[in-house]
Amino acid sequence: LMQRITALNLFINDIYNEQKILKDKIIPEELIFSSKTYLKECLGLHPPLNVWTHITGTDLIRGDGGQFYVLEDNLRCPSGVSYMLENREILKRTFPELFEKLNVRPVYNYTHYLKDMLQSLVSFHSPSIAVLTPGIYNSAYFEHSYLAQQMGAELVEGQDLIVDNDYVYKITTHGPEKIDVIYRRVDDDFLDPLVFRKDSLLGVPGLFKAYKKGNVVLVNAPGTGVADDKAVYAYIDRIIKYYLGEEIIIPNVRTYICSEKDDYKYVLENIDKLVIKQTNASGGYGMLIGPKSTRDEQEEFAKKIKQNPRDYIAQPVINLSRVPTLSENTIEGRHVDLRPYILFGKEIKIIPGALTRVALKKGSLVVNSSQGGGSKDTWVIDNI
Repeated sequence: LMQRITALNLFINDIYNEQKILKDKIIPEELIFSSKTYLKECLGLHPPLNVWTHITGTDLIRGDGGQFYVLEDNLRCPSGVSYMLENREILKRTFPELFEKLNVRPVYNYTHYLKDMLQSLVSFHSPSIAVLTPGIYNSAYFEHSYLAQQMGAELVEGQDLIVDNDYVYKITTHGPEKIDVIYRRVDDDFLDPLVFRKDSLLGVPGLFKAYKKGNVVLVNAPGTGVADDKAVYAYIDRIIKYYLGEEIIIPNVRTYICSEKDDYKYVLENIDKLVIKQTNASGGYGMLIGPKSTRDEQEEFAKKIKQNPRDYIAQPVINLSRVPTLSENTIEGRHVDLRPYILFGKEIKIIPGALTRVALKKGSLVVNSSQGGGSKDTWVIDNI
């Protein structure tokens, strides 16, 4: 995981600056410039410490042979860490003796590590930190408020902030209070209506200019989505080799890029056997699982691929590993994936736990909570 996040961070920094990887033709430049998550507004940016991907949630799966694969890199606003923390608290209260006997490594200090990382991004002591949320109607609002409360940070919406003379302030009854670091849970498109979507009511006018001038730090940095585009995912092994001179340690799932002629033909001929994914979708949306789909659904996706091949990739169906799961009155196996969390400031910190997402529907391979999935506590045992 450290190998992967180091290479991806170097890749993002290169894409928005010298673009050596494109000039050396390691990755097709049209793949990058056609990505909906590539932000030309970020060209020339150098975030503090040259770190773009401060918080990452990498989705891991284990196939039939026991081999682990990276299924997806979540580099923009990865969610779910509050479930990891709350699941642990529930299990500790229920089975306290197990945690003592098995030396399960703690995860409760995640918010301490998070706060330390956020503070490390400025050159002065005790910066003012805020968590920017889209608001109470966002599905992850509990997590936003939980993390803010645990860190002692301000929980703010866009309407709570103003930009004055290229500095960011929170509006209070005592007057404006300067904000130095923003852990933003608002997508790039909605961050600043003066730069991105003009109809956004979730962001702050002038925020991006303040960020470019170095007067506020945004975490994660805008523009990181270019590296978790599902079409770019297919080139991760080349990215690692190019920047680090190393072979990939945790492999990717074989990926077919529909904008490439041979892959396009293969995908359309085998759509009933593959998993089709929209390159910019998340949460289990924009996806077709070929063997579990109807003929009409397959034809609908084939039509979408023909209309815009760049927007789709395909992968073979991986039979995800299963864990025992309580289902009504019985224990049955259900498919899972794992999402460990990685913090990147002055150094890389991998949290000794993960959000294990479980497909609660029998036979389902879709683990996303928005699609009816659940979650489990994940134990990392300290053998010392």
